[in-house]
Amino acid sequence: MKLTESPIKDLMIVEPKIWADERGYFYESFSAKIFSDAGIQVSFVQDNQSLSQKGTLRGLHAQAPPFAQGKLVRVIKGSVLDIAVDIRTNSVTYGQHFAIELSDQNHKQLWIPPGFLHGFLTLEEGTIFTYKVTNYYDKNSEIGVNWNDQTLNINWCEKLNANEFKLSEKDILLGDFSSFKSPF
Repeated sequence: MKLTESPIKDLMIVEPKIWADERGYFYESFSAKIFSDAGIQVSFVQDNQSLSQKGTLRGLHAQAPPFAQGKLVRVIKGSVLDIAVDIRTNSVTYGQHFAIELSDQNHKQLWIPPGFLHGFLTLEEGTIFTYKVTNYYDKNSEIGVNWNDQTLNINWCEKLNANEFKLSEKDILLGDFSSFKSPF
């Protein structure tokens, strides 16, 4: 397993070593030792999984302290455009985002520490997305920003047209980044 820092400090791309043969493949999707060796002390408390149709956009969300969550995200089936936005107010990359395609073909994962908004757009029908989290969900700690905020300038439409997007009412109603007050 290889961990590579993205252009945003602490946001890590995780690439597992794949052992493949005519029967299929095997890989370790998480190793506490490898994370620890990279200086990431993490303890996961829950695994979550979602099934989404092509064009489903979920995000941009986070949990405020004391329920802030680190996430290790990956795709089991299909593909997504995955987005993390730095909302750590003391960070030189505050307000910047990182985008990566995660798929069942490339097996890449993304480690998203607390202090980031997260969202993803499914690029294929029947995409199964899973993530490990470091804290439990608390409804009163939900925070977020509208997916198409002009300040963030995220190019969601590289693979799909925005009129194909499927969003929840909750995500449609999220506010702008300019009025967002980060708790990090």
